[in-house]
Amino acid sequence: MNRRAIIIVLDGVGAGAARDAADYGDAGSNTLANVAEAIGGADLPNLAAMGLGRALSMRGVSRDVPSRAAWGVMHPASPGKDSTTGHWEMAGLHLDHPFPTYPDGFPQSVIDGFSRITGRPVVGNVAGSGTAMIDRFAAEHAKTGAWIVYTSADSVFQVAAHESIVPLTELYGACEAARAMLTSPHNVSRVIARPFVGAPGAYRRTPNRRDFSIEPLGETLLDALEQAGIDRQGVGKVDDLFAGRGISSHHTVDNREGIARIQAWIGGSGNPDVSHSGFLFANLVDFDQLFGHRNDVAGFYGSLRQFDAALPDLLAGLRDGDLLAITADHGNDPTTPSTDHARECVPVLVTAGGRGVNAVNLGQRETFSDLGATVAEWFGISFRGRGTSFLQEIMA
Repeated sequence: MNRRAIIIVLDGVGAGAARDAADYGDAGSNTLANVAEAIGGADLPNLAAMGLGRALSMRGVSRDVPSRAAWGVMHPASPGKDSTTGHWEMAGLHLDHPFPTYPDGFPQSVIDGFSRITGRPVVGNVAGSGTAMIDRFAAEHAKTGAWIVYTSADSVFQVAAHESIVPLTELYGACEAARAMLTSPHNVSRVIARPFVGAPGAYRRTPNRRDFSIEPLGETLLDALEQAGIDRQGVGKVDDLFAGRGISSHHTVDNREGIARIQAWIGGSGNPDVSHSGFLFANLVDFDQLFGHRNDVAGFYGSLRQFDAALPDLLAGLRDGDLLAITADHGNDPTTPSTDHARECVPVLVTAGGRGVNAVNLGQRETFSDLGATVAEWFGISFRGRGTSFLQEIMA
């Protein structure tokens, strides 16, 4: 059997506070349930048919409809609550220590070093929401050409610049230089290029964002698949999160394009002439980037509805030998005062083409790595990382 596997990460779509959420200031966060409550009940029939209402309690999402998937919730085992940590853990790699964060901004030595190697001054150097940082510092950026540097509650060094003032190639080069410069103890998880356009009062970030992540600190599922000669492709920012190691990716402007690329990879109604082989690792970022970080409940729910509506076509393309998992990398609850990521568990919904899977409760998994271990077993390779495969539980 020619086996394939697809993991779709709904970025920021958490499923309830992790056991240690209070340590991160995230007690009470529950992205999915709180969004459903805030809009008076969610209408997500296709996710419900995948077992979402069984995985967690959500107003409006039935737990009584027959499920075509196995369902459960995965707890984070690595410290932190950022995309890099979540995706690495999913791929079998745990962190011993969290990536450094800078709630009071970066040390002056870091800022001076960045300015020196890029030839531009720096404004900002504070923690806050990206759109607010642009509104606050864009005038000075326009006057001086200075980089707008900021961070958040996550381990990120973010560099914003207006596309008419700083060419994208220069912005990307500066971020690559920052990535090389930011070594221990300032080895942040990601350096992020944040280009924007527009005029005062109407600035907007463009789809030309790029992430420059630290290289994985150990073996991942992607490394193991590569060693086994199994093809690996990404959709969205996945390659950035692994520093390009073991995967390449089609970057997308929004979830609509991401969903279309997933559908094209799967190949329509199981047509082998247009579909691909191996492993697809996809990230749909709009939930987090456009809505979670802006506390936009309606927009977040709209993205859930968009994905739910696309699910039937994605599932119709599955063929015998295909395994599909839907999950998330962390939470980003738009109903809380915070605009940052939340330390949350994530849903895991797993189905297959052909004869399907046992529609069973996978329970409370102790690590995201269980999903990567399951994919590895699906492909018949020995890698398990830090996880425990649940493949035998779901095999029909």
